[in-house]
Amino acid sequence: MTASQSHIINSSKVMALGTIASRITGLIRGLLLVAVLGTTLLGDTYNIANTMPNILYNLIIGGALTAVFVPQFVRALKDADGGSAFISKLFTATLVLLGSLVLFSVLFAPLLVRLFASSYIGRPEFALTTLFMRYCLPQIFFMGLFALLGQVANANNKFGPMMWAPVVNNLVVIGTFGYYLSLSPHWSVRTISTHDATVLGIGTTLGYVVQVLVLIPVIRRTGLKLRFRFDWRDPELKKSLHMASWTLIFAAISQVGYLFTVNLSTHAAIAAERAHITTGVGFTPYNNAYFIFILPHSIVTLSLVTALLPHLSQLVLEKKFTFVRDQLMNTIRLVGIMIVPASIGFLLFGPLIARSLFFGISTADANYVGFVLAGFSFGLLPMSINLIALRGLNAFENVRAQVWSNLVMNIASAVLSVIAALVLPAHWVTVGLAVAISASYFVGVSATLRLLKRYEIHIRAGEIFAFYSKLGALFALVAIPLRLLQPHLPGGNIPQLSVVLGVSALGYLLAAKVFKVKEVSGVLSLLAGRSER
Repeated sequence: MTASQSHIINSSKVMALGTIASRITGLIRGLLLVAVLGTTLLGDTYNIANTMPNILYNLIIGGALTAVFVPQFVRALKDADGGSAFISKLFTATLVLLGSLVLFSVLFAPLLVRLFASSYIGRPEFALTTLFMRYCLPQIFFMGLFALLGQVANANNKFGPMMWAPVVNNLVVIGTFGYYLSLSPHWSVRTISTHDATVLGIGTTLGYVVQVLVLIPVIRRTGLKLRFRFDWRDPELKKSLHMASWTLIFAAISQVGYLFTVNLSTHAAIAAERAHITTGVGFTPYNNAYFIFILPHSIVTLSLVTALLPHLSQLVLEKKFTFVRDQLMNTIRLVGIMIVPASIGFLLFGPLIARSLFFGISTADANYVGFVLAGFSFGLLPMSINLIALRGLNAFENVRAQVWSNLVMNIASAVLSVIAALVLPAHWVTVGLAVAISASYFVGVSATLRLLKRYEIHIRAGEIFAFYSKLGALFALVAIPLRLLQPHLPGGNIPQLSVVLGVSALGYLLAAKVFKVKEVSGVLSLLAGRSER
């Protein structure tokens, strides 16, 4: 275990703990949402509306704030004023852009619903989705402000607060949905009142307001003096905005792919309703399965990558390109230790996981979420590897190359998604969409690794495959027999899940020790607070 690996893992431990807390409270939030709104069309109207701020935020500024600007921040911190002037100009420009975006998106909310949920036109779902959306769209402003302040904190090596702040956000929304759950509402699209929909929308957005407030004391402790500055002719600022324009193209490509997903899943839900299928098969099951799918990626990969990027940026500034390759490959190996078992676990135990978590819905609805989760499982590994490789391109400040990688991946996603929607019956379309998106991640990571070669960063797919196959074989050796035994285990869903996951994890660690997989023992020693000699 190298010193740099130890530094990255130690930084990641704080973030991972915050992410775990965030995801646990997020899971409770999701469970309450399902309990109050269900998994059919009413749940879809809220989920589509609440997803729209993320779509527009990522489309306009999200990618720039979360990755592209970090190298600029690292460089600006070396200025005589500690980066206050440059970051203040960027801060002001970002707020103006976000405020304008919120204003226009709220005004044109009906057009957004037409675009992303065309199946709702002429139906009661259209007006309800528009109402939800108008109260959720102001989240864009607070998402952007949070991301900007969070990346300033990250550039100052203060990683923890950005990962812990979403916990407070979730608690606010938990309170909102918990209140309505206590009233035991039995809403449908036609019976939910305008007042109740308004309270749900405002309560959801209020969580993002509180999330920003958590970061303000952290920024003050960095010594950075943020001011409103409108002198935007700074050459460095122009360079940053030019790079951000490429992230706009990158995000736009991503959202076109997402547009296919939302439209195809909502169309499948309408078709299922007409066929008198009562199981929720639309966007809400997709959203719920994706939330579970993204957990290990967020806790492990995102935490490691967030700690990695400032370090990579510094190595690039020092022209230590060989070390950049080593850091990327080491991170890929570290991520695989936990991501490989998670991927296999989702594939083998998807329905059991969903039944254990979403106990407030019918067994059929929960099983369907589990089938979608199993469809996603194939994409967890390439998704994580691709993010690590993209951060390598970020360190070289090459956003243009990322656009090409993303374009190839989203073309594959769109084509495969349309094929799934045309070939599969309505009941299985959402599962097919998950498989299609998983397949597209393999296309994306292949393109990104190829683009890294321009900088003499050669990461061989065969090397990754060999290491991941070893980890997969060790976990499958224990997990597959447990999958066969699981229906015969005593107790309900939660006890069975506890047994299969606990035994699988212990068996995996024991097998790694027996077969001397040093990466696993090294990470465990570091997590336990011991350093290898």
